[in-house]
Amino acid sequence: MLSNGVLSDNVPFKKLYIVLLTSYIFLSSCSVQQKISKSAKQLVLSDSSLLTAHVGISIYEPSTGKYWYNYQGDKYFVPASNTKIPTCYVAMKYLGDSLKCFLAAENDTALFILPSGDPTLLHPDYKKQPAFDVLKTSNKKIYITDLTWKSVGLGSGWSWNDYDESYMAERSPMPVYGNVLKWIQEKDTTTKLEPVSIYSIPEINWKVDFSSQNARSFDVKRKIGENEFELIQGTEKYRELYVPFVTHGIRSTVELLSDTVGKKISLMNDQMWNKLFDKIQLPLKPIKTQPTDSLLKPMMHRSDNFFAEQSLLMVSNEKLGVMNDAKIIDTILKTDLKDLPQRPRWVDGSGLSRYNLFTPQDFVIILNKMKDEFGMERIKIILPTGGEGTISSYYKADSNYIFVKTGTLSGVVALSGYLYTKKGKLLIFSALVNNHQASATAVRRAIEKFIREIRNKY
Repeated sequence: MLSNGVLSDNVPFKKLYIVLLTSYIFLSSCSVQQKISKSAKQLVLSDSSLLTAHVGISIYEPSTGKYWYNYQGDKYFVPASNTKIPTCYVAMKYLGDSLKCFLAAENDTALFILPSGDPTLLHPDYKKQPAFDVLKTSNKKIYITDLTWKSVGLGSGWSWNDYDESYMAERSPMPVYGNVLKWIQEKDTTTKLEPVSIYSIPEINWKVDFSSQNARSFDVKRKIGENEFELIQGTEKYRELYVPFVTHGIRSTVELLSDTVGKKISLMNDQMWNKLFDKIQLPLKPIKTQPTDSLLKPMMHRSDNFFAEQSLLMVSNEKLGVMNDAKIIDTILKTDLKDLPQRPRWVDGSGLSRYNLFTPQDFVIILNKMKDEFGMERIKIILPTGGEGTISSYYKADSNYIFVKTGTLSGVVALSGYLYTKKGKLLIFSALVNNHQASATAVRRAIEKFIREIRNKY
């Protein structure tokens, strides 16, 4: 009974009240699950573009620690660029506020450089280049080493025939220009002859051949494994192409950087470096470049594979003292991510590899860690919302209510992130689709309808 709005001391009544309240909460929870299950079946699982696909969906409410919905949430899927979510998490955790381009030491005659994997050096996205200024203004001999580089240019399981595509730039200990060449074809429209100029930024001394055949579109072909380029003239008045170059570890950087700095930079082998520093004990000073989030935002907004790969290597350098993706992934899975519900197979930083396997529940837990450790305000800057980045054509009505990472490979569509419902609830969700035969757009639209219904109803 209630006495003046307060429960009486009647113990049986209290027990009955608790039972009824618990039953109500349970039934309400079941009701939500049933409604979401019905929506998922109608809008996703029965959609013509997904009938023969493999689908996994998890929806989680962090405030209660309860899943609202799980459909194959514990099954493994190729996540494509959703792999950048754990990469972003560890980068936020271990790279600090600013990126380190390299460690520097000097004596009376020389400047010694130990790279840290920073991808922003001479990258066109970054106008200020403090690390380059250090090299440019030094009047000493410059020596560089790849002592801590314990990886290779291309990741495990990357598609070999995409080697000259702009989205598959090689990894390296000290990238320059984003490890790509910008090729430009332009025609002089002031003359009737329209002479064609084709050139690269930066300029190179590598082998370049001009094809005897012309084509409708300007094209640049690179020989696999070599910095040898074939240029095919097109009909455009102006066109830009971005083609990765072979890094050869740090050798290409040394060559290109020497030209840009305007002075010779010499490569020191491990033995020479160790001998020098064991004997002299020169202090190494970190040379910082860009704010960390100025790297992570484009990494997540435009799904930049190169930034993701280098971010993971920088984390490896910070934690292990070497740049090795396999070692740092193993370390992270045994420490920071040891409590994932299903241990993933994680092989690269970007998601280019189909060897990666994660579950929807894995992404939910990682995203929840990000929220708890770094806060939603920082996350809202790093992840795109509706109408931005890789979801520029989606969720426009839900701008500033959804913050997600997309993922796309042939036959793969992924979407994981945060959703604020119209009733003010914060949800974390992950929707992974594998082996679809429809267009990626059709799959994304089906998921969009489902996610927007969750937002509007709850």
